[in-house]
Amino acid sequence: MSFKAAFIGAGSIGFTRSLVRDLLAVPEFKDMSIALMDIDERNLEMIHCLLERDIKTNQLDEVGLSATTDQAAAVADAKYVFNVARVGGLEAFRTDIEIPLRYGIDQCVGDTLCAGGIMYGQRGIPMILELCDDIVEQADPECMLLNYANPNAMMTWAASHYGGVHTLGLCHGVQGGARQIAGAFGIPVEELDYICAGINHQTWYIQLLHRGQNLTGRLLAAMEANPELAKKEKVRIDMLRRFGYYSTESNGHLSEYLPWYRKRPEEIKDWISLDSWINGETGGYLRVCEEGRNWFENDFPNWMKEEPRKIVGGERSAEHGSYIVEGLETGRLYRGHFNVVNCGSIENLPDDAIVEVPGYVDGNGVSIPLVGELPLGCAAICQSSINVQRLAVEAAVHGDDNLLRQAMMLDPLTGAVCSPPEIWQLVDDMLIGQSTWLPQYDTAIAEAKKRRETDKRLPTREGYRGAARQKTKTIEEMAEDREAAKRNAGAADKAGFTGKKSG
Repeated sequence: MSFKAAFIGAGSIGFTRSLVRDLLAVPEFKDMSIALMDIDERNLEMIHCLLERDIKTNQLDEVGLSATTDQAAAVADAKYVFNVARVGGLEAFRTDIEIPLRYGIDQCVGDTLCAGGIMYGQRGIPMILELCDDIVEQADPECMLLNYANPNAMMTWAASHYGGVHTLGLCHGVQGGARQIAGAFGIPVEELDYICAGINHQTWYIQLLHRGQNLTGRLLAAMEANPELAKKEKVRIDMLRRFGYYSTESNGHLSEYLPWYRKRPEEIKDWISLDSWINGETGGYLRVCEEGRNWFENDFPNWMKEEPRKIVGGERSAEHGSYIVEGLETGRLYRGHFNVVNCGSIENLPDDAIVEVPGYVDGNGVSIPLVGELPLGCAAICQSSINVQRLAVEAAVHGDDNLLRQAMMLDPLTGAVCSPPEIWQLVDDMLIGQSTWLPQYDTAIAEAKKRRETDKRLPTREGYRGAARQKTKTIEEMAEDREAAKRNAGAADKAGFTGKKSG
């Protein structure tokens, strides 16, 4: 089957390499074409070299592989476009974490909601809309956009409502949570039948079955009885205890989407675990991303000396992307969970919101079933986040800093920590600090700079590192455990660090 897939932000080397390997493991895809695009020429060259070697070693001689810094050229005639870009890279990501910390907003990840996630969306949405323009003008008329970039719901919302491109938002949170639940019950994950629905990173396991037996009401006891989960997943288990259902996302992620668990610095450590960044460490994802980037840049020559990856039919990661393409191209049925415009699938959430729900893919396309109503408490949590997402998307599309400030005020954690005047000043600081990547806010940025010069500033906590910050490891420290450093370098760049810079 000859078709073209393009990867935008392909300099997210480990993740791009894994997704490409997944595609090439499908036997029918041995003559497909792959276009890699990134604005970082060095990262682009590195991923091109690694994939070229993988393809050659596996004797996939009919696979076409190209690399370019031209986005329009990359998507030309493409039937599938994967967006894995992070606009602004680590430089912008650092401000997502550091500036809010001055106001006492302590984030673990900062890529979905809260102050960091909202600003991440302000940078990414102009980029994905430019990508949609290129797809409409250059790609195959039936092209599908597979968005892996965060904040996933906001990015998918903008592309779906303003980009004019058929878009699916993809994430692996549902699969990860299912493995965790199966482990708590001591059953193989393949035997766990579940319905999971909500919004990205706040999706709820509303039904759990094992061989016809309903396990949903027994999950809390199973989680509490597991010493490892009881230590690492305190926020998720507390939410399960109080709302009755388990949420997909990690302890660190979930803790910053809610107003209760990170608002008082002296209490944050009661709700997290520092054995892994993902369990709640202050700025944990930023730290491992910085470590991963530094290690990869230092260690890349050794990656090229290693044995190329084997691409064996059927051996793939759990990421949805290749299975969706396989279903559409071959007709094989695939069931996953996708981020789509609601259109009534979840009856007690807005029709225009982006929801994460079960979906089926085959030669007829993507089919989304009716889920019905979420449990009332779960729906209320999702609705709070949807309000923020809606305001943030409209702000980014129209360059409306008043809507941006309202999104920050309604954000659960930001609103729990900061007063309205503090939020207004925080937004000024974020606009100024990220001005390089926010062309839609030129006027608002100029006004923010003027206020900084003329108005009396509210006090901030300069130099505050948060309640649970860990030291970033040096190359020498990481070299003491090379395998761990390599795994970190491959995993940390899941979101991409180099996508297209707007403006």
